Amino acid sequence: MVGRVSRAVGAVVLAIAAAWIAPSAAIAGPSCRLPRFGPGRDYRPHIEPSNFSPNVTNELFPLTPGRILVYTGIKDGKKALDLVAPTSRTRVIDGVTTRVVEDRNYLNNVLEERTSDYYAQDRCGNVWYFGEDTAELDRHGHVVSTEGSFHAGVDGAQPGVFMQAHPQVGRRFRQEWYQGHAEDVFRVVSRSSPVTVPFGSFRHALRTEENTALEPGVLDNKYYVRGIGEVAEVAVKGPREALRLVEIIS
Repeated sequence: MVGRVSRAVGAVVLAIAAAWIAPSAAIAGPSCRLPRFGPGRDYRPHIEPSNFSPNVTNELFPLTPGRILVYTGIKDGKKALDLVAPTSRTRVIDGVTTRVVEDRNYLNNVLEERTSDYYAQDRCGNVWYFGEDTAELDRHGHVVSTEGSFHAGVDGAQPGVFMQAHPQVGRRFRQEWYQGHAEDVFRVVSRSSPVTVPFGSFRHALRTEENTALEPGVLDNKYYVRGIGEVAEVAVKGPREALRLVEIIS
């Protein structure tokens, strides 16, 4: 049914939700200097920890603790279910207190990947990405890879801009930088794209292009809606993959 997940999916969501949401403190901070796009080896954004807060309120990418966004679609030729849950937990990365967001990806009803992502917002409302801890699992739940994990400030890794407060069409940003491991890049291609997902239809979504030098044949479009955040991710080049928002559980 449009706008609702199955009882089985709902049970999975409720079973893990309590483990994700834990109490923590959040402090806002005061200058926002967005980095110019350039070669990774020269990419060194200036980070002043006191200018950041784990309270991510950007309208196009709000991270509201206690809310779970449910996506369904296809990945690797399998039915995909993706659960994204901003928690009330925080973690200090590169001196910055970040919001912990838990992400669980199921393929054919089996948990294939679990990730903790770390975001913070500067005083101007730009959202930055400070790293992730990710694990790929086998069918028995054993970790087989942590490739892609990184923390800004460790081993040359750097944070990146994930969402501008006032998105500029055509401007490119690194979302992350850890050479050879995490090199995602994005740019806004439209501030008013129509998009329809099971959760609803929207006439004025922000559409971005995202790619990485680590997968040169892959290009994704993502759609963001004010007050909600990401509503769809669709591969436009490379393997057929798509995730669309089905429900928001509060």
